[in-house]
Amino acid sequence: MKVYALVGKSGTGKSYQATNLCKTRGIESIIDDGLFVYNNNVQAGTSAKRQDTKIGAIKTALFMDEKQRASVAKAIKRCKPESILVLGTSEDMADRIRKAIELPPIDEFIQIDDITTESERKIAYKQRMVEGKHVVPVPTFQLKRQFSGYFVNPLRVFKDRSFGAGSYKTQERSVVRPTYSYLGEFIISDRVITDIVDHVAAGTDGVDEIYRVISEKHQDELLVMITARFSCDVNAVLAGRALQKQCKMSIEQMTAFNIGSINVEVKDLTWIKNIE
Repeated sequence: MKVYALVGKSGTGKSYQATNLCKTRGIESIIDDGLFVYNNNVQAGTSAKRQDTKIGAIKTALFMDEKQRASVAKAIKRCKPESILVLGTSEDMADRIRKAIELPPIDEFIQIDDITTESERKIAYKQRMVEGKHVVPVPTFQLKRQFSGYFVNPLRVFKDRSFGAGSYKTQERSVVRPTYSYLGEFIISDRVITDIVDHVAAGTDGVDEIYRVISEKHQDELLVMITARFSCDVNAVLAGRALQKQCKMSIEQMTAFNIGSINVEVKDLTWIKNIE
């Protein structure tokens, strides 16, 4: 296995440039902030960007948790990549990471200053330090569970176009805003989930009243239980499915939670009396 290291200060665009570098050098996998990414898929690890504090993020990036370290080392042995790129803020940090996950010695250190312009690094620094945005070099759908409820906005995707011989190459990256980048604590209350369900129900045919909404937050998903009254002149099963579908879409879009399940209980029916 050939091991590369991309080195640069925090906020200089290493994660953003990692996919470009891998395309150029034919590198199959990436170690970035606690994640092992192989062929554009997260295989193992926990992202440092989901930690509550900067200290916690550093510990995760250095694989100081034995369970995380062992799972990544095992996944690397299982995937058997021919090449891997380790991202670090210094050569020493990159070397500490490769030792922790049992990689061979680093063959080549690549400095971020050598593959980017000063203007690109300034833009990356502003996005990190001023806007609190962090890039993860994998597609959005790969991070849905890793970052359930962790951002101000849902993940966005950057697409780069490489011109050459009339062809276009698309590379996806995701932008997240970790908890530790907020000026204060970021919390999505249960009341927010209830309000979203009430709003969706008001626009769903056949749903007369929402009795109760119970939301249960887990580390990587949100479980929702809805108890409602439906009109007797509609198919309650179909109306319940429509409520499920729209609530899932709305909650994920507005809160960035990964929805594990939405269960709808038909508690009652509204009967329409015949007027003679």
